[in-house]
Amino acid sequence: MTERTGQRSERSSTVSSSSDGSPARDSASSPDGSPAPGDAVPAGGPPPTEPSSPAPSPPPAASPPAASSPSPSQTCGGQHGGPTDVLLQPPPPALSPPRPVGARRIWPRSFADRLTSPLPGVRAMARLAREGAMRPVSSALAEDIPKLPFAPGPLPDVGPEAVAVTWAGHASWVVRIGGLTVLTDPVWSRKILGTPARVTPVGVAWQDLPKVDAVVISHNHYDHLDLPTLRRLPRDTPLFVPAGLGDWCRRRGFTTVTELDWWEGAELPAPDGKRVRFDFVPAHHWSKRTLTDTCRSLWGGWVLTDPRGLRVYFAGDTGYGHWFEEIGRRYPGIDLALLPIGAYDPRWMLSTVHTDPEEAVLACQDLGARRMAPMHWATFLLSGEPPLEPLIRVRAAWRKAERPRADLWDLPVGASRVLEPAAS
Repeated sequence: MTERTGQRSERSSTVSSSSDGSPARDSASSPDGSPAPGDAVPAGGPPPTEPSSPAPSPPPAASPPAASSPSPSQTCGGQHGGPTDVLLQPPPPALSPPRPVGARRIWPRSFADRLTSPLPGVRAMARLAREGAMRPVSSALAEDIPKLPFAPGPLPDVGPEAVAVTWAGHASWVVRIGGLTVLTDPVWSRKILGTPARVTPVGVAWQDLPKVDAVVISHNHYDHLDLPTLRRLPRDTPLFVPAGLGDWCRRRGFTTVTELDWWEGAELPAPDGKRVRFDFVPAHHWSKRTLTDTCRSLWGGWVLTDPRGLRVYFAGDTGYGHWFEEIGRRYPGIDLALLPIGAYDPRWMLSTVHTDPEEAVLACQDLGARRMAPMHWATFLLSGEPPLEPLIRVRAAWRKAERPRADLWDLPVGASRVLEPAAS
């Protein structure tokens, strides 16, 4: 049997949006933004895959800051709040109990009520076709592509006490966390449907990967959900996917597929017997794979937490908006944020679904993240900005925010960085 579930939207699809993609008012949400009670209802009892014993408790969340401590935006150089904001901020809700891995669930037919901005209509598409603005000019291509950073190296040899990330290109990362190897939105194909071929090679050869312990998918767009790449994996590889995407994966033969709604989490055992937690969090984006499945599955990012409390946030694909502060509130102490900085021009078309470099730095501040690693650029040319412009602008925005230069991990494709645990 399956479980019928699905949270009620925290933001109505009818809200009006501002120029940065954030809604002007709330609708159908509880005061702290937590899911309404009773949204997950078993249909005829628990599914066969549900454990009969109580689910293991999630790792303890960091204590919320005291009233006298600064807010995440203050500690990261943000300009959004004052001391009174901390006093008025309610404590974050406790993390949800971990969902059972691989359980089948039944979801609403559509997640369109989760949109924070209306999707482009006929007029916008006609304007886009008329202007032809989704491709850099030829002079920029000729000048910038040879300069795109590409420096593949061996994967770092790390134990379960450290976190390492390697950028394979676009939104594909090899994340070593808690002794597990996790791939994010893996795209090892040279070309994906509807886009020119990649302009930099994949940063990590497939045969050089260690055993893949899990894959996280942010949403179903072709540049993030690549079937030829997934087919390279053993079919029992655990996949963590947005709500509504499980059946697509199972039809391709995958046997351990965990679908999560926003603010839900699941856990996998690590080699040392402890557990790594995977939490699915909101994003300002949408989903579509065919002409008839718009918003039929959810979209979002992932927070990965190792047994020692080190946290990596993978944003997937997103515009800028209110969700970043809420993610930082619920998951305090993010050590590294993997944030998109490309595919943003023209802004009139893409501002609600793709952050530009300055917005990515602002998102890092809203999250309260200590470090930022840019992604979603230098691989597939999906929009009109010059290929090197995202890197130039994100470095300038980082300097303007007066963030430590060492905390901007602007890696070349194929490069790695290791996050060591803080000294006690």
